[in-house]
Amino acid sequence: MTQKLKDKIIESLLAVVPVTAIVLVLCVTIAPIPLSPFLLFLFGAVFLTVGMGLFTLGAEMSMMTIGEKVGWQLTKNRSLWSIALLCFFIGVIITVAEPDLQVLAEQMPTLPNSVLIFSVAGGVGVFLVLAFLRALLGWELGRILLVLYPLVAVLAFFVPDDFVAVAFDSGGVTTGPITVPFIMSLGIGLGSIGKNEDDSGTSNFGLIAMCSIGPILAVMILGLIYSPDSAVYTLAEIPEFSDTRALWDSFLFEFPEYGFEVFKAVAPIVAFFFVFQAVSLRLRRRYIIKICIGLVYTLLGLTLFLTGVNVGFMPVGSYLGAQLASLSSRWVIVPVAMLIGCFIVKAEPAVVVLNKQVADITGGAISQHVMMTGLSAGMAISLGLAMIRVLTGVHLMWFIIPGYAIALILSFFVPPLFTAIAFDSGGVASGPMTATFLLPFAMGACEAVGGNVLTDAFGVVAMVAMTPLVIIQLIGLVYRIKTGATSVEHIPSEETGTVIIDFYGEAAANE
Repeated sequence: MTQKLKDKIIESLLAVVPVTAIVLVLCVTIAPIPLSPFLLFLFGAVFLTVGMGLFTLGAEMSMMTIGEKVGWQLTKNRSLWSIALLCFFIGVIITVAEPDLQVLAEQMPTLPNSVLIFSVAGGVGVFLVLAFLRALLGWELGRILLVLYPLVAVLAFFVPDDFVAVAFDSGGVTTGPITVPFIMSLGIGLGSIGKNEDDSGTSNFGLIAMCSIGPILAVMILGLIYSPDSAVYTLAEIPEFSDTRALWDSFLFEFPEYGFEVFKAVAPIVAFFFVFQAVSLRLRRRYIIKICIGLVYTLLGLTLFLTGVNVGFMPVGSYLGAQLASLSSRWVIVPVAMLIGCFIVKAEPAVVVLNKQVADITGGAISQHVMMTGLSAGMAISLGLAMIRVLTGVHLMWFIIPGYAIALILSFFVPPLFTAIAFDSGGVASGPMTATFLLPFAMGACEAVGGNVLTDAFGVVAMVAMTPLVIIQLIGLVYRIKTGATSVEHIPSEETGTVIIDFYGEAAANE
C-alpha cells in the first residue's frame, strides 16, 4: 500500500510540475505578481500534489468499487420504476455536493447558489435515468446525442445571453472528482444489462456524456423562467501576509471547510452503499475494510486538493489573467493559455480515473497515453479559443455550434466506443482545475479588457468540455482507417492479448 501511494504521488507530481513551472516563469517575466499570492501558489501546488495522489489511490479502492457494486445490484432489481427512482436519487445527491459545482455557483454573481445547484442536480438526476434506460434498451448513444444537442442549440437562441455560457459551463463542472469515479463505475455495473451483446464495451461508457447534457438543458429552462438580480463581478482579492505563519494559517483555516464539503459529497454515496451491503451484497469483512481505507484516502486527498486549488491557485489565476490581458501585446495570452491548457489537464483528478478505466475496459486497446495526449491537445485548443472570445467578445455559440456539429458528424464514421468515450471525456476534462484556475484566469482577463464577464469569460468550461469530443473521435477515425475495423477489436498478442493504439493511431501488438 505504501508503495502504491508513493507511485501515485510521483504521478501527480509529474502532472503538477509543468503547470507550476509555466506559472512561475510568467510570474518572474512578463506578468509579475505580489509576493503573497506567489507564495500561496507554491504552497497550493504542494497541497495539490499530495492531495491528487491520495485521491486517485482512494478512488480506485473505494468510489469505483462502490459505484460498480451499486450498479450491479440495481440490475438485479426487477422493478423498472424503482431502479429509475434510485438512479434519479443518486444523480441528485452526488450533484448537490459536487465541489466543482459549488465553485461555479459561488462565482456566478446573478443567481443564488441554491437555485443554480438544485436546477443542475435535477437535470443530472433525470438524465441519469435516461442513461439507465439507454443501457437497458440498447439505445445507441450517437442517435440520442444527435437529438439532444440540436435541441440545446435551438433552445439557446431563446435563452438570455447571461444564461447561455453558464448553462454550458454547468454541464462541464457537474462531472467532477466525486461524480466521475462513481458514475463511471455505475455504468460498468449497469452495462451488464444492455441488450446489445456486441457493443465492444460501449454500454460501459456514455453515462458522463448523458449527465453533462441534463444540466445544460436545466439551466437554459431556468433562464426562460427566472429573472436574476443584477450584479457586478469583482476580481478576487489578492491576499497580503505579514509573515509565513499567517500564510500557513490561511490554508489551515480553509482546510476544515473544504473537508466538510467533501464529507457532504461522499457521505450520501457511502450511506447508499452500506444500505446495499446490509440488505443484499454481504461483502466480506476484508473487502469492506479496504473500501473504508480507500474512503479515508479519498476524503483526505480531495480535501487537500480543493484547499490547494481554492486558496493557492484561484487568486493567482485571476491576477495572472488580468496582467497578461493588460499587456500592450495582449494577444500573447492566447498561446500562453494554450500552453497552460496542454499541461493542466494532467492535474485533473477525474481525468486520471477516466484514463485508467478506459484502458482497463478496453483491455489496453485505448491506452492511457493516447487518452492523455488527446485530452491535452483538446484542452490547448479550448483555452486558445476561450481567450479569443475574451479578447473579441465573440458569442459562445459561434464556437459551440460548429464544434458539436463536427463531433456529431464524426460519430457516424468512428467506432461507437470512441464516440462514447469522447463525450465522457468532455465532461471529465472540465474539473476543479478548470473551475478554480482557468475560469478565474478568463474572468481576470475579461475584466482587464473591459468585457462582459457573464457572456465572455463564462463559457471557458464549455470550451474545455467541447474539444475532446472532436479530438478523441479523430483518434477513433484514424484507428478505423488503419485497421478497417468498425469497432475496437482486441487483437491477441502473446503477452496481453490486446492491441495498443499509439499516438498516431497505429495498431500494433504490445510485444
